This record gives sequence, C-alpha cells and structure tokens, in this order.
Amino acid sequence: MVDALERFAPLPLQESFDNAGLQVGLTEAEVSGALLCLDVTEKVVDEAVALGCNLIVSHHPLIFHALKSVTYADDVQRAVAKALKSDVTVVSMHTNMDNSAGGVNFRIADKMGLDGCRFFAEKTVDGIACGSGVIGDLHEQLAADDFVIMLKRAFDVECVQCNQLLRRPIKTVAVCGGAGSFLLGDAIAEGADAFVTGEMHYHEYFGHDQEIQIAVIGHYQSEQFTNEIFKDIIEERCKGVKTYLTKTNTNPIIYL
Repeated sequence: MVDALERFAPLPLQESFDNAGLQVGLTEAEVSGALLCLDVTEKVVDEAVALGCNLIVSHHPLIFHALKSVTYADDVQRAVAKALKSDVTVVSMHTNMDNSAGGVNFRIADKMGLDGCRFFAEKTVDGIACGSGVIGDLHEQLAADDFVIMLKRAFDVECVQCNQLLRRPIKTVAVCGGAGSFLLGDAIAEGADAFVTGEMHYHEYFGHDQEIQIAVIGHYQSEQFTNEIFKDIIEERCKGVKTYLTKTNTNPIIYL
C-alpha cells in the first residue's frame, strides 16, 4: 500500500528540507486498516489502535527534525514511542504530495471549483513535471468580497486574512497550501487575480494592494482535505484495505 502512495507522489519530489516517507515501524506487515490524518499525535495513535489500524498515513511528518533520543520528553517522542509499543507503522506524504499532479494543491483548487488547473513555477524532477503551486480559473468571476465568502464556506474557516480588497473582479486564482508565501511573486508573474495560501508573514502583505488579492485561510484549513487524496489512492489501488479519516482535530490554532 505504501508503494501505491509513493507511485502517486514519488519521494524524490519532496523538498530538500523535508522528511517524507516511513517514519516509524515496518512496511512489510499486512495492513489491518489505515488511519488517514494531517498530523500524528498521541491521540491519533490512540484512535488508530481503537479502530484496529496498524498503519497511519499522515501529511505532515511525525519526525521532521532528527531525534537524538526517545525519552518521552516532548509530544513527538511520546507519539513515536506509543506507535512503536502499539505496532503501528507511520508513513508521511508531505511535500512530495504537495508537488504531485493531483496532489494537495489540485484538491484545494477543486474545492474552489477552479477550471483548467495546472502547475505554476513548474519544475521537473527525475523526468516528472511537478510544482508547489497550482493556478486555474473560477467558473465565473467574483467580486473580492464574494470571493472571500466563497473561501470561508468552502474551507469552513472563521476568517480569511487579506490585504486590501481588489476593486476588480477575480477570475484567475493561484493556490499553494500550507506556508506558501514563497510563491506570491510567481503568482503575480502568472497574472493571477488572487493568491490563496495557508499562512504568510506580516511584512509579506505589503506592496501588493490592487495588484493581487492575498487570501490566507490557515495552514490546517488549507490542507484539511489531503486525507481525501490518501483515501482515493488506497481505495483505487489497494482494494479491500479499510481506511478511516481521522476524527481528531489536530489544529493547534484556535480563533476566539
């Protein structure tokens, strides 16, 4: 089953800083069930065990920075230890899934109803076309305030962080889930009317009023549908494997 995921999103497509792939355990064991999630926490491991799943597939790697020890000193070490004790294998599909055709950004674009989606700032890795961003067109152009309302509904978000609202209609939209501010310049160069991402720094909003509509919906919120991609891949290529979308909300940010 891990092979099926890696055929869809080959590990060489991950960024150099990343640690996608096998995190904990073994991949040779027969899969009793797969729990699909954005982040791996102790509660997520408990959920997998309760469901009888011996595999967790996450988007964000459980082990992102190198571990020098496993001493229960922090949440990552405790989750690793619990997965090992419970014989739960953890596999993560991170920036390789972001960069793949049909991956995270294509799913975000689909939730917005974008047509004609394609990579922007495209690159080629091992002969495979890939990219960290996707661009496409809305079915019908929208005023900026209506565009924001659409985002709030599509991603069930309490608020959208924006720069000054555009005084022209929005038709072409560039997308990068998660922390995507590094692609803002490329989105502008592509002629996008709006750029949707998960998070940006304060100073990055400056200088773009009436140039492009920046819309930041939250890191977790932008990538929340990644589980659906995992489910589609497994159900299509590994028939008979039980899959479960996690019911554990791992977003560490709350809005009050």
